[in-house]
Amino acid sequence: MHLRTDIILNWGRYEEHLDEAAFQWGQWERTLTASDQLLLEAAEAEEQLLARLDALVLGGERVAIRLLEPALASDEPERLSTAVFTLLGGDWSKSADAVLTLVENATPTALEAVRRALEVLEPQTLPAWLPSLLDKAPPLQALALSAMGTHLIAPPAPLARWVTAKETSVATAALQAATRLRTRIEWPLLKQAISSHEPQTRDAALIAALLSGHTETWRICRDMVVARHPGQTLPLLLLSLGAGPSGSTLLSPLADEPQSRADAVWALGFNGYVTAAETCLKYLDDDNVAPLAAEAFSAITGLVLAKPFVEDKAESEDEASDEGNGTAPTIHRPPGTGLPRPSTDDIRGWWAKNQKQFNPAVRYLRGQPWTPAAFLQGLWAEPMRRRHVLALEATLRSQGAFQLQTQAFTRRQFIGLTSLREAPPTLTSRPLAEGLFS
Repeated sequence: MHLRTDIILNWGRYEEHLDEAAFQWGQWERTLTASDQLLLEAAEAEEQLLARLDALVLGGERVAIRLLEPALASDEPERLSTAVFTLLGGDWSKSADAVLTLVENATPTALEAVRRALEVLEPQTLPAWLPSLLDKAPPLQALALSAMGTHLIAPPAPLARWVTAKETSVATAALQAATRLRTRIEWPLLKQAISSHEPQTRDAALIAALLSGHTETWRICRDMVVARHPGQTLPLLLLSLGAGPSGSTLLSPLADEPQSRADAVWALGFNGYVTAAETCLKYLDDDNVAPLAAEAFSAITGLVLAKPFVEDKAESEDEASDEGNGTAPTIHRPPGTGLPRPSTDDIRGWWAKNQKQFNPAVRYLRGQPWTPAAFLQGLWAEPMRRRHVLALEATLRSQGAFQLQTQAFTRRQFIGLTSLREAPPTLTSRPLAEGLFS
């Protein structure tokens, strides 16, 4: 007797799983840059998404053919990422071919959604055709390099081959892969990439250059800031992280200029020195950056942003954010949403009473002297959107030995953090650019 599959499978239920998974995928992406979410809280929300994804995979090949493969035609990035993730995770005979057909004909937006799905897949479920994309059109090369770098898969040819690519997306992906794989790139190639007019390529080259041991990169960052190059968020962050007490001196002129103030204040929050905290205090009266300045001040001094130091209403993430398009957020952009409005007089009064407790020569994190142990604990305890920068600093301080993927599912992050706690890497406590700036 032949049983009807539409009776065996509750298709309405699986359609609900797909719809909810797509919605929760977007919600999950937003938690990665949330100002009010901690890692454990993000993990709880993530469990809802993973439950929907698991349900779709457990539906088997019939669900894949009837619901997931048609979803590959969706123009919604979240739905597309969901479909790619579940099709490849299910490891059904023709699903990988269906995804490949999509990839070979995809728009840039669709390719980004595919990239994001590949990034968070478990390594064993990556499609076998991934390396073959390196011989195809530049957008597909970029996709392959990005996914392979994320999963620590070395390409068959030296990365330098793609670092010099004319297509900036390919060069960017190759440079990011070099960072992940700890592949040293020669200075002439990096210098060429650093001069790119594409900020993403330049930023990837700056990080790869620092990990390749090219100390002149610090001076290039300073020169970029002094020259007011566009897209200065990462150079400002690097100077704030690396220049020690001199960081606030280098960044203060940018904070004085309205067009670069948000970038500079965001970066100052990672400097940790008294001079940076005092610079942030100056901008508590600027409605455009006041919440960001208070957050930065809090990150250094440990002042808890609760009553009486904040007003009643915080700016809404949903009202002010332009994220949530189903792709990974830009992790080094200065966020300004979801933060409470500071009570300026109360914060300044607190500082007047407590300033004497802080040594201008000491770096602080949440009011405690900066130590490698306290810093690594921040990867567990800091708000989600600040963790991206802390992870970058951990990568730089460990010379690439520890690289936490803060855009991965939290279950993978927990594995990395647990191993870090059990065998912490050697981290230098000195300023990364020590001796290069007076």
